[in-house]
Amino acid sequence: MAVGALAAWPIPTTLLDWQPRLSTTSPWRALTAPFVHFSLQHLLANLAGCAVLALFGGAARLLNRAALAWTLAWPLTQLGLLIEPALLHFGGLSGVLHAGVAVGVVELLSRQGRDRWIGLGIGIGLLIKLALEHPLGPPTQHVEGWDIAIAPLSHLTGALSGVFCALLLKLKR
Repeated sequence: MAVGALAAWPIPTTLLDWQPRLSTTSPWRALTAPFVHFSLQHLLANLAGCAVLALFGGAARLLNRAALAWTLAWPLTQLGLLIEPALLHFGGLSGVLHAGVAVGVVELLSRQGRDRWIGLGIGIGLLIKLALEHPLGPPTQHVEGWDIAIAPLSHLTGALSGVFCALLLKLKR
């Protein structure tokens, strides 16, 4: 994800970003939108998120099933944005990163002992974060300290997609 974001940085955002009105004619944007970043701060924050998620996955010893669930959640995160027609453009890794965290939580909750408790703590933290962001409020929100408008709905669609895909793959086991 980080490599894709860096590679896409010099490309005009309108060529890759998620645009609901183009979802049927350019469905590939569900895959490219996470690589689009609207400012350097946006890119750097999401690259830091990639690093944190990589450390989380390594420390939690997440396996191929988790990687597959995260991959499947990637386009679903953007497709979930179709519920908000007022969101005309979207780009960034944050929704897909939330999907990765959700996949990790599902994996940890299925284990015993300390791993389950850690998964529960991270899951509760994720739920609180999502609730505080008001993802079903205005489609874009200006948050102090950010030089772009944030689309918290993507965090929710990412988390839900991650949980869905992780549970689906657990059932297939």
